[in-house]
Amino acid sequence: MRAIWKGSIAFGLVNVPVKVYTATEDHDIRFHQVHAKDGGRIKYDRVCTVCGKSVQYADIDKAYESPEGEKVMLTDEDFAKLPAAEKHEIPVLQFVPSEQIDPVLFEKSYYLEPDSNTPKAYVLLATTLEQIDRTALVHFTLRQKTRLAALRVRDGVLVLQTLLWPDEVRAVEFESLEDAAEPRPQEIKMAETLVATMSDDFDPDLYKDEYQIELKRLLDEAIASGTGKVQSQPEAAPAEMDAEVVDLVAALQRSLEASGRRSASGNGAEKKPAKKAPAKKAAAKATKSTAKAADKPAKKTAKKAAARKGA
Repeated sequence: MRAIWKGSIAFGLVNVPVKVYTATEDHDIRFHQVHAKDGGRIKYDRVCTVCGKSVQYADIDKAYESPEGEKVMLTDEDFAKLPAAEKHEIPVLQFVPSEQIDPVLFEKSYYLEPDSNTPKAYVLLATTLEQIDRTALVHFTLRQKTRLAALRVRDGVLVLQTLLWPDEVRAVEFESLEDAAEPRPQEIKMAETLVATMSDDFDPDLYKDEYQIELKRLLDEAIASGTGKVQSQPEAAPAEMDAEVVDLVAALQRSLEASGRRSASGNGAEKKPAKKAPAKKAAAKATKSTAKAADKPAKKTAKKAAARKGA
């Protein structure tokens, strides 16, 4: 990994020198735009609409156009004058309970590495965050843009996660939910039972990007064919709609059956199998019954013999 930023965390009067690394990476396969007729690459030219000439990137400034059509041009020097947090400092603003940060606010994640021969202050801050179970809110300036960010610990390493500003999260009101009927107790119980059958600890290694895997296979097959094109394959027949699933309860019931937890009734209770006698007890009972049956004729024969002698 390559550090994209160097600076320090300002924790009160304590400075924690750090290097910043992007924590995630994109594995999406990249494509070029080409001319469908001959496969030639499509290139884009930055052309000025006034003079009609191509413009180099270094000669491009930024402009803002108001709703009324007024245009304002800004240079890099203009942006540098704007108020921003110290470019090489991450000031801690406050510590807040971790559960109070709505996940919808999280944007991008970065790893922080100690940038000091004696990372004692780094370890102190990381250990403190772990023990108090709180998240530090900080300011983080990257590429001339100051963001609000959350500073937390992951496997002993400080992680910085940029946050959206509150006004960047859209307020939502769906009319379709205003008159929605409340779910019935039976439906809630069945849904909870279904959730229980599908519940387990989170293991990210269980999940794979099937789209990327299949796309890579498709490309490998095209390369192996030597044609540079994907061979046509028969399309799979679309799945038929299940007419039997006519309401929510039926859908839940079928889901439970598919997950191996067949419900005995609408309340989600399961039938308990009848208790079977242990094999040893059953065998002993069978032996006793056989012995009794064999003993009865023998007793009758002995009584008849005694009666004859007496006569």
